[in-house]
Amino acid sequence: MTLEDYTARMARAARTAADAGLAGLVVTPGPDLTHLCGYRPPAVTERLTALLLVPGQTPRLLVPLLERPDALAATGAGAIEVTGWTDGSDPYRTAADTLPARGRYGVSDETWAAHLLGLQRALPDTSYSAIGEALPMLRAVKDTHEVQRIAAAGAAADAAYEEIVRVRFAGRRERDIAADLSELLLRHGHSQVDFTLVCSGPNGADPHHEAGERVIEEGDMVVLDFGGLKDGYGSDTTRTVHVGEPTKEERKVHEVVREAQQAAFEAVRPGAACQDIDRAARQVITEAGYGEYFIHRTGHGIGVTTHEPPYMTEGEQLPLVPGMCFSIEPGIYLPGRFGVRIEDIVTCTETGGRRLNNTARELRVVA
Repeated sequence: MTLEDYTARMARAARTAADAGLAGLVVTPGPDLTHLCGYRPPAVTERLTALLLVPGQTPRLLVPLLERPDALAATGAGAIEVTGWTDGSDPYRTAADTLPARGRYGVSDETWAAHLLGLQRALPDTSYSAIGEALPMLRAVKDTHEVQRIAAAGAAADAAYEEIVRVRFAGRRERDIAADLSELLLRHGHSQVDFTLVCSGPNGADPHHEAGERVIEEGDMVVLDFGGLKDGYGSDTTRTVHVGEPTKEERKVHEVVREAQQAAFEAVRPGAACQDIDRAARQVITEAGYGEYFIHRTGHGIGVTTHEPPYMTEGEQLPLVPGMCFSIEPGIYLPGRFGVRIEDIVTCTETGGRRLNNTARELRVVA
């Protein structure tokens, strides 16, 4: 990302905040800060770090003085006034000197309560809303560079999958396969592994089962859900494999999920509501008789974090816009028996959806 990228993002964020009736934004360490100016503090501590965006003003970044050199090295720092505050001074008073004394501000969802309370003491006539609620589209629409990075992260996750299906599953613990997946993600360029879920046999009926000590057996269905960050952007993909030859029922359930995932993908187009993607997948699964076993939303946004708005769920009427990137991951979970989930990251284009994961979605047999 370039200085121009970050300059444009901060200006757009300030305009969007004003359009939403906000006096400005207070952006503390986390994905919003990284997205808007490229700064990742060396540590997140009790010392206040905050990007202050007020329409019509130069962006200002408050940092502890000892961390000012790190902040100045951020790619977006050239468009920001970087102010260091010293221990013993009141950083909230310093923030108050920049922020209008009255109005409603958007504040990062990850902001510590201590920092928010400090701002309220310094600016008693202000109120605050979470940025995720007030500006749900702030990071939702990706530019070309961001889509390219998410696509590269997806390709790296795909490469990890193509290698993991060649290892032996039977007789090994879930955690052993998870460790292999983590190593493969790093080998293929990820800087951070966020999760490697390996859910075998009855554990597959728990969508967020953590890989454990269970020994994988011949005849097990195994859900593999894994991802992390590559070059600052997320990957997240799920495939379900079978150890040895699957039964007729197992093949049927997997095929229902595959058809649901395809139906949801085909529903992606500009202007479609997020809930339409969820409905398309859910209709296929319900009509096949498994509706009660699809127990989560169909998808979530992805970017500088692996879970962020928009969400593909009933009741979310936010329209899809070209540049949005999100997962499509329907599943069926049969308690005490097995589960199936298939997940791709998809981006909305002017003409429909484009998959950013491209490994085969058919049921794969492993040893």
